[in-house]
Amino acid sequence: MTRVRAAGVVLGATTAAALGALTWGVFVERTRFTVRHEVLPILEPGARSLTILHLSDLHMAPWQRKKQDFVRSLARYEPDLIVDTGDNLGHAEGLVGIRRAFEPFHGIPGVFAHGSNDYHGPVLKNPFSYFGGPSRKKKQQPDLDVGALNAFLGDDLGWLDLNNTARALEFRGHRIELFGTGDAHRGWDRLDTLPGAIEALREEVEWDADAHAVLKLGVTHAPYRRVLDALTNQGADLILAGHTHGGQVRIPGLPALVTNCDIPHRQAQGLSVWNGQRRSALLNVSAGLGTSIYAPVRFACPPEAVVLTLVPVGYP
Repeated sequence: MTRVRAAGVVLGATTAAALGALTWGVFVERTRFTVRHEVLPILEPGARSLTILHLSDLHMAPWQRKKQDFVRSLARYEPDLIVDTGDNLGHAEGLVGIRRAFEPFHGIPGVFAHGSNDYHGPVLKNPFSYFGGPSRKKKQQPDLDVGALNAFLGDDLGWLDLNNTARALEFRGHRIELFGTGDAHRGWDRLDTLPGAIEALREEVEWDADAHAVLKLGVTHAPYRRVLDALTNQGADLILAGHTHGGQVRIPGLPALVTNCDIPHRQAQGLSVWNGQRRSALLNVSAGLGTSIYAPVRFACPPEAVVLTLVPVGYP
């Protein structure tokens, strides 16, 4: 075999492999929805277990029925609490799909913190630009109906808005303090006001004396270091975030190639420990359930919802 012919064979095989990977990423893995289960022994002894359904980065378009059906099916886990870490919308009519997907969760307590794609629709980008660091911030007016999204999540479902504020929930023997931020990727996090919001909450809330110790949850869309440090130092036991898509396109067995923020690549997806300046917290970063309609591909990083089961220390 001549060198030219050998080079042609190698080039042909490489091209075929690349096309095969692209076909898999676009037509198979992008909709190979999965559920990641995590058990966290962080409750005090004697407390009943608590199931949290963590949803993130749906980037919903109205025609994405398979994704909607998958989200609907998650009701079978009977979550006690739903945490939505933003980027729900991926199209001007995305709320149509969100309404259908979230319909089974009426009556279940929930909280949410927005990402920028709850305000702004997707735009065509060069995917290789992410290797240069987080995408640039752009000044633009909202072109998605975030008001309608807020009305659905807050009024229809009764979920609590955690964008740069603190709220409290008490149910089934659990006392939960929740605090969150706006999207740090756009600079919408107001870390200067968060301590005051938490202090005001703690002064106003009246807990049931018979309930267990307060569980503290931090919620944010983009897991930038400054936000994770702030939430940890405010006492969060567990922080939930999204935004990274887990890297979206990965090399099997290796950390994410890109994160679109400044979190360490090894922590761009999954459960880990975040060490703040004064204390530590568990951190769960979801790879999310969607992609931009202009970059409809995943590889070695299937879309996911996360079911977190919180159990007492020492369980079982």
